[in-house]
Amino acid sequence: MTTKVLITGGAGFIGSHTADALLREGYQVRVLDSLEEPVHPGHEKPAYLDARIEFVRGDVRDERVLLDALRGCEVVYHFAAFQDYLPTFSRFFDVNVTSTALIYELIVREKLPVRKVIVASSQAALGEGSYRDATGRVLLPDIRPTAQLERGQWEIAAPAGYSGPLQWQRTDETVANPQNQYGLSKIAEERVALSLGKRYDIPSVAMRYSIVQGPRQSFYNAYSGACRVFCLSFHLGREPMIYEDGQQVRDFVNVHDVVAANLLVLQDPRADYEMFNVGGDRPHTVSEFASAVAEVFGASGYRPEPCGKFRFGDTRHICSDVSKLKRLGWQPTRTIHDSVTAYKGWLATADNAAQILDYCNRQMAQLNVVRDVAKA
Repeated sequence: MTTKVLITGGAGFIGSHTADALLREGYQVRVLDSLEEPVHPGHEKPAYLDARIEFVRGDVRDERVLLDALRGCEVVYHFAAFQDYLPTFSRFFDVNVTSTALIYELIVREKLPVRKVIVASSQAALGEGSYRDATGRVLLPDIRPTAQLERGQWEIAAPAGYSGPLQWQRTDETVANPQNQYGLSKIAEERVALSLGKRYDIPSVAMRYSIVQGPRQSFYNAYSGACRVFCLSFHLGREPMIYEDGQQVRDFVNVHDVVAANLLVLQDPRADYEMFNVGGDRPHTVSEFASAVAEVFGASGYRPEPCGKFRFGDTRHICSDVSKLKRLGWQPTRTIHDSVTAYKGWLATADNAAQILDYCNRQMAQLNVVRDVAKA
């Protein structure tokens, strides 16, 4: 009998690509999605969803809807989440944590034959990640003070008892240092899944995705998505906004490498009750990434220039250590150029690119996320 898989949030970016891969592997797929705006404009089901997918529209916090969606499924990928940079703090926990607890509650209460649950966590759980001081001591710094950023001082200062300068390190799964409401909710979600999974013998896995890139990524998430923002800018012939000094470090991972990881942890029992970083395994500065986007769009002569602004709440440097997942046989194989090229093709499907970019910029301004460096 063919295994049936439920994907919550399966009409979205990572979920829909995972659904496609599962179908190719011979699984049956059911998707539960509320089709929320702005990710799904007009609350419309996206045309890219495969016709073989059984689609259920509803909210993962609705017990009746979720139970109906769970029935008959042996595997759950829980990708439904609330994200972006919004000051609705309680909703992050209501959607991301409550729904996860409800999945386990229903499995246990209704004695559902679910044999694996895989939850989507985030690199945001790492916060500023791990650093080493001049003497070799390791520390997990707090977020940089706003007053420091307003002075244009970008690097993290060594706290009392440590010797500067500090050097960022690749950060592994032992670190939990969230600095915003989204990261806090994802830490809570991980712990709910892994703790309840162990307690009730439901094999569970948490996946801490880095900055995932590729086609189908929403055009409308105002805060997230360097690929989206830079591609939109070059597509429109505009100069992309480079915050701080452009030297902040990130790691970017292609959505198809993420999907390969998602299938691996489903099929490999060594992944049970574990948490994995899923990243690109290569650090890039934001300026390097902007230059790669310019190259794909044929913007010859482009030189990244900081815009004199910063984003409230940004981490300075973060790069995930993916050694643990690589030990299971996974390896990221796609470059940032591959991701940008694919997204460029996806962007061609948007008939209102200028309005999208202007909308996102307005949202950031209204939320007071983008701030100016103080004039000397």
